[in-house]
Amino acid sequence: MTAAPLRAAAVAVLAGACLLLSPQAQASPVPQPPVAGADVRQAARQAAVAPDTLATLARFFAREGKVGLTEAKPRIEGETIPVNHLSPDFVAGKAGAPVARLEFLASEAVSSDGQRAALWTARTPAGWQVVNIATGDDEFRYAGLGAEKLPGGTVFREPQIDAWYVARGDRVLPLDEDAARAVGATGTSLAGYRARVAKAYGDKLPGSAYARDGRAGGYAEPAAATAARSTGSSPSPASSPVLPTAGAAGALALAGFGILLLRRRAVRP
Repeated sequence: MTAAPLRAAAVAVLAGACLLLSPQAQASPVPQPPVAGADVRQAARQAAVAPDTLATLARFFAREGKVGLTEAKPRIEGETIPVNHLSPDFVAGKAGAPVARLEFLASEAVSSDGQRAALWTARTPAGWQVVNIATGDDEFRYAGLGAEKLPGGTVFREPQIDAWYVARGDRVLPLDEDAARAVGATGTSLAGYRARVAKAYGDKLPGSAYARDGRAGGYAEPAAATAARSTGSSPSPASSPVLPTAGAAGALALAGFGILLLRRRAVRP
């Protein structure tokens, strides 16, 4: 049996302010571009290859002693890609709203000993910056799988259940086990997917009574449920769901870079 990848959403501390890359972000978040054009990708790429970023990557890869700090020699490989998440506007049923929206861009970092990590880059009040480093290659793997399964489709993540999909036209197809459990192995129609997410999250969107109760904007999975997936236990009732959260996957703060770095593990066959 293959266990679902254990994930954590990003919490980035930028110049003393917290930027939450999630649908219930702070009152005045910096909006991300609607599409990742060539200029956007280039700006994100420049942030990823900056000397300070590479120095931080060396510390990240060396954090558990798998490789020495000076031997890590991190490099950025491949293309910088857009990473989309389920759109709250789609959940709310707004006319013309796409199923997903751009959350950040990802660049793949590799160390000299083969460790891999994803650099999450977003536009912030200070410009384009790396806002999180996560272990593994989920963003790039699912982007490739989506292109194979539904060429030209939009690959996106439903962070509330850590599910990855690809959508094109009227079809939404699953890319991992979490998504297959949600929509079936053969996928569903766009209208069918909309009905499912509206039922699951429609009363938890920003501005809802759920959100006004102070439950992390409402549009979130309980942290307890995320943690339960890592232990196989059943989550206890949670009065304050939190997304993003670092609790499930562990966190590593690297001094001098202003970023809370999150680690994730994937349990594979």
